[in-house]
Formats: sequence, C-alpha cells, structure tokens
Amino acid sequence: MGKADNVRRGRGGRAEELAPDDPAAVRSVAVVGPMAAGKTTLVEELLAAAGAIPRAGSVAAGTTVTDHDPDARRQQRSVAPSVASLVHRGIKINLIDTPGCPDFLGEVRAGLRAADAVLFVVGTADAADGVAAPTSALLAECRRADLPAVLVLSRLDHARADVDAALATCREVAAGSGEVLVPVTRSGRDADGTVTVHPLLAGDDPTADEPDDLRRELVETLIEQSEDEALLESWIGGDAVALDALRADLATAVARRALVPVAGVCAPTGAGLDALLDLVVDAVPPPTAHPPLPAHAPDGAGHAPVDPDPDGPLVAEVVHTGTDAQGSRVSLVRVFSGRLRPDTALTVCADPLRIPAPRDGAHDSDQAGQAGPEVRAGAETVRVNRVYAPLGATLREVPWCVAGDLCALTRLGPVATGDTLSAAEDPVGLDGWELPEALLPVAVTAADRSAQDAMARGLARLAATETTLRVERNEDTHQIVLWCTGEAHADVVLARLRASGASVEVTDVAVPERETVAGPATGLGRHVKQSGGHGQFAVCRIEIEPLPRGSGVEFVDRIVGGVIPRAYIPGVEKGVRAQLEAGVTPGRPVVDVRVTLVDGKAHSVDSSDQAFQTAGSLAIKEAVAAAGTVVMERLYEVEVTVDDAQLGAVLGDLASRHGRVVGTEPGAPGTTLVRAEVPEQALLRYPVDLRALTSGTASFTRRFSRYEPVASV
Repeated sequence: MGKADNVRRGRGGRAEELAPDDPAAVRSVAVVGPMAAGKTTLVEELLAAAGAIPRAGSVAAGTTVTDHDPDARRQQRSVAPSVASLVHRGIKINLIDTPGCPDFLGEVRAGLRAADAVLFVVGTADAADGVAAPTSALLAECRRADLPAVLVLSRLDHARADVDAALATCREVAAGSGEVLVPVTRSGRDADGTVTVHPLLAGDDPTADEPDDLRRELVETLIEQSEDEALLESWIGGDAVALDALRADLATAVARRALVPVAGVCAPTGAGLDALLDLVVDAVPPPTAHPPLPAHAPDGAGHAPVDPDPDGPLVAEVVHTGTDAQGSRVSLVRVFSGRLRPDTALTVCADPLRIPAPRDGAHDSDQAGQAGPEVRAGAETVRVNRVYAPLGATLREVPWCVAGDLCALTRLGPVATGDTLSAAEDPVGLDGWELPEALLPVAVTAADRSAQDAMARGLARLAATETTLRVERNEDTHQIVLWCTGEAHADVVLARLRASGASVEVTDVAVPERETVAGPATGLGRHVKQSGGHGQFAVCRIEIEPLPRGSGVEFVDRIVGGVIPRAYIPGVEKGVRAQLEAGVTPGRPVVDVRVTLVDGKAHSVDSSDQAFQTAGSLAIKEAVAAAGTVVMERLYEVEVTVDDAQLGAVLGDLASRHGRVVGTEPGAPGTTLVRAEVPEQALLRYPVDLRALTSGTASFTRRFSRYEPVASV
C-alpha cells in the first residue's frame, strides 16, 4: 500500500473516524524508548503517512496533549505522555508518545496504563553498541506492565546503523524472559543508498517461492509460538500457506506475550512506516482482549473487576492531567468500559494512592506538612461538557469515546490523575498504578514578599498536574521543599513554576536536627517581678537526664510538702515542654530527656500559672547549658538494588556517606539488595549520585528510622 493511498484513507482524521463505536476498531499503543531513539519523529511521520497531519507540520517535540510547555520544547525532549490519533485501514490507532528521560518514569507508567500494547523503539546505531542502562530500565517497565510488545528498530539511515547487531543485543537482553524476538520486515539499501524496508508477510502466499532464512525463521516461529497444528501440517507438507492464517497466528502469539515482532523503520524517509501500521492493526490485540481491572467501591468496599465491555456501565480513568495554553486543566482519559458522551454527569472516585501522606513515616514533631492534590474522600460529581480526540496539543471534538479508546476532557474541576470516572448509578474506583517516589529535594523561596502569593498559586497548579512531584512545607526548617525524581524533573518543575509568574530562588535544603543532653544536670528557674499591684513570683528547680533514643520527653513531678501548689505544677510542665520543643539552640528541639521537678517556691498573692511557665522555661535553659548537648541528625533506612558488577562501588560510596551497611541479600537475577542506615544530609543528592555511579541501573528507597548523634568526620 503506497503512501498516497494511506493519505487518502486517513482523510485527515475526521470526527466520525476518530470516534469508533466498536472497541475492535481501536488500537492504543505506548511508544516507549530511550532518549534520542527517534520516538517523537516516528510518531510524527506515522501521523503524516496516515494523513492525520501535513508532512510539513508536526507535533513539536515536548508538546503534550495537555501542556503547551515552552521549556520542554526548548529542551527538545518529551516530559509527559503526548497522544495523537490516526486512522489506518479503518482502525483508529492512538499513539502515546512517552518520555525517554529516566526522571519522567511516572509519565511512562501513565502511558503504559492507557495502552493495550507497546511499541518499543531502539536506535540501531545505539543498540549495536549494547543496550544502555536507561533502555534496560524501560524494558523492565514494559515487562512489569505485562503488555504485548512490538520492537521497532529505528534510525536505519544512520551511518552506523547495524540491524543484525541491534537485534542480537535486544535478544540478549530479552533472554530468560520467555519472549521470542523475530523480524517481520527485511531492511536494506538500494544501489543509490536509499533505505528500504519490506514486510515479510506479504503476497497471497508468502511461502510460495523458496523462502529465505529470514522468512523461514518467521513462519517457523509463528507455528511454534501460536501452536497452530494446521499451519504446521501445511508447512511441512509444502502446501500453500494463506497470509490471513499467518497474520492470525502472529496476533495469537503476540497476545500471549510469547512473541515480539521486530520491525525496522526509517522515519525521515518513510521506509517501513506502512508496514509498521499494518503490524499494529494485524498483531496488536484490541481493547476487548485487555484483562479485567481490579476495582473497588468509593467507600473502599469490594467491587467486581471492570471488563472492557462497550455496552457495560461507564468506567474511565484519568491517566494524565495538564494545562492548555490558557492555563485550564485538561484531563487525558482512558475509557475501560461503556461509552463516554458529552453532557454527562459522572461520579469521581479519588485514587487513595494519590492522596499525600506524611513523608518517611515521621511522627509527632517530625511530621512534615504536605501540599499536594486536593484530598477528597468518597465520591463527588462532575459534568462532562465535550469530548475530544487529542492530536498533541490540538483537541478535536468527537461525539463519544468507546471502551478501549482515549479522549481528552476539559473543565472537570478538581479531578486529578488516577481518579476514576464512572456512571452515577454504579460508582466505582479502579485500583491505581504505582508511581516512582520523588527522592531529590529542592528548596525554593519567594524572591521577595510580593512574590509569595504568585509562588503559592504556582505550587498549587503544579501539585495538581505533576503526579510525581511532592510539595512539602517543612515545619522544622520552615522551608518549602519540592521533591522531584531527578535533576531534569527539577529543571522542568522550576521552569513551569517561574512561567506561572512566580519569582523564586533555589536555596540549600536544610536538614532538621535535634539535641539531647550529654549527661545529668540541674537548673533553677526564678521568675520574680514586682512592679506595683500584683507581681510575678515563681521559683522551680529541675533535674534533667538523658533517655534512650526515641524516648521523647518525660516529665516527673516529685514535689513534696506543697512547696509548689498542685495548681501550678501543670504550668511548670507546660513551660518545660515548650522550651524543649523550641530548643535551647534555635531550631534544634531537645528530645530523649527526663525532666524531674524537685523543688520550688510560690507566693500566696503573686504566683500564677503563667509565672511558673516562665520559671520552667528558665530552668530548662540553665539545666541544658550545664549538662551540655549532643547534636542528633535524622537517620534513614535505605535499600539499594544494584547490579552485582557495581556492588563494590555502591558499598564504598555508602561508606563515604557515613552509611552503615546492615545486610545484603540476592535480588532479581544478577542484582543485590543492600540495606543500610544513612544520615539524611548524605542523601540529599543521592538520587543523582547513585544514577551517575551506576549508569542508571541502581534504584533505592528510603524510610525514616530515628535520630542519632551526628557522625564525626
């Protein structure tokens, strides 16, 4: 089928074509791959080949379905899933272009959630030198999503392109996964050097002539992986093999996750684009083959799984939230059941995984306040005004969106990524997908007082659209900290914050510290004032001593003989606790101590509760100064998953950070899990440093453990 025929059939993507009423006429595929693999170029050229966009026009790199992001366009990299649709052979194909930068793994997972299959793009020149760490990490994500896959070998026009070496490398990476990689196209060059790509499954009987090694490998692999005995008999007997039978077996093997077809493309010249579109139509399973999704009622009770039934009750999910050129929210939605129509009231079930929780298991005064998406309980109702089919940042109105299809919705109010939209008569919530944890802190402050309101508004917008971003208002350090997934993510977040009109500056992240006393001591608090009329009189003597780590603050009353009336003892305790929480050294609360009230004096007229609060505070200051203090820092339990070959480097790096390794154990094949305790100060840049140290192959988690004395240098 020539390109002119493709363009004619595409007809620019009319509304009726972009709103199929049968899920069998929909294919949603996530385009995944490392940076510089050519994903966005491939998507643009596929759209042009199908007539969805003019060949001279395109969806600019970094432009997303919901975000006119000048910073992303400046960096020439995608930072969120961008969706565009085309029509090929009567089938609507949704192409979900995902970011290749490791910092935007959460957006990759969103794209995989919206898809029924994966087009994994690998540059032939890059793969010939071995699959890099980011590629391996993305391959692991695709396996985790358990979606059928097609491997696309791109950039065939590169001077160092080597299809055979690239395929061999990809097969090596896939070894042990049970996936069989087999080419379905043949790549080459004409006499003038023009790249050519020919499909192996072409003609009425692709095996009519003596098949070459490549075609023979394909047919035999299809027979083996589809377990088609009839095809096996025909092949062995030398009978004609129908193209339809081969395509059916290809679809069966791909749906079983047993076979990964490999197609070569040269997007700039158009070579292989038609064959790839045919492959998506023929081999990618329709949405009705998607397994039922676990679900729950809005109150958390059980609910039957959601089947991909176009005639069932409406169930859809917001897989990405962004903003349009005017700053209004736009929601990218995957419909899993039923049909989504305009002018419809829907029940919203918030995803509990997206509701902010206290960081790192902190407790009491160690809690850090969170600013994030609106915390909503139960279900609420929104109205859908219009339904759109996205083409990058362009929205084309359609009459409906059927199960298995994707659409964009606007003006849904507080609806956030991960929320479920369902029919009012049968409200349901889908179990959400896991997001990568943001582990890189960036502290920001308003450039001046006049910029504070603009920064607050910008942070609120970011919290609603950046699912992997956590905005923390630290009660100890009084800093606003943006928790990002890496430096690239931090750059984009800061650029968007400033683009919203907020003048902000980046400052060093402050680490909360505590103090405890080095030994026992006593302190006298004397608050006596006489200024006419009722004066102020309160005297108390306390003893202070250290307690084991994690004990907090203990107050003991040992007053005898009524030297301090019982009514004033709570005032002493209140003053003691307030001063310990404020710290004798500003910003360092005193913890893990026992304070014993042993003596004091009162006046029948001039004593008061407030006077004894002041006396208790003064007594603490004197006692702590006499005892001496030990500065304590936050200690974290860290788990690092690292390739065995890099284990030594990671252990040495942890030691340089005053980390204490508490154990190692085998992880997945070829990896080791390292458990260690590391001071928080040493973890501020650890996401960046660990990625650089291990070429991005290692990952880690962290959890607050306790406070311990600062490690000596």
